[in-house]
Amino acid sequence: MDNIKIEKVSLDKIEILQKICIQTFTDTFGLENTKEQLEEYFNKSYNLSVLKSDIESKESDTYFILLNNKEVGYLKVNWGKEQTEKKLDSGFEIQRIYILKEYQSRGLGKKLLEFSLEKAKESNCEWAWLGVWEKNIKAQNFYKKYGFERFSEHIFTVGDKKDCDWLLRKKLK
Repeated sequence: MDNIKIEKVSLDKIEILQKICIQTFTDTFGLENTKEQLEEYFNKSYNLSVLKSDIESKESDTYFILLNNKEVGYLKVNWGKEQTEKKLDSGFEIQRIYILKEYQSRGLGKKLLEFSLEKAKESNCEWAWLGVWEKNIKAQNFYKKYGFERFSEHIFTVGDKKDCDWLLRKKLK
């Protein structure tokens, strides 16, 4: 029987977080971007000082999902000023849900989404929202099952490449 836990990322595990961030993003978007675009994105988004700031923020939380005590994915959520978009008053952003490729299709992403929705409800925010790449139909369908609906879009930059993310939201109250 697999043992699944979700725990807040602590500063002493920041290098594990960085490794998982880079690996999961590469697995998900590596074929769509050049090596240079990925490296620029990693240097901007996943450098240790940015990750440290995220972990220490009062309006952002980062969690590992552990399978049999091994970190196999992570979740990052934001509220208040830490949200990447300010399009919703009283919003709770589910910024990142990533699972290492070899651990996908085990329901771990579902567990992280459900965990994040519980955190959103506890925060007394009115909306949960997230961005999903316009070409990621699998993820769009996954979020639709949870009641998320498209309400806007924004540009997501990886190096010099610009992609369109759909912004999806779910009413909490």
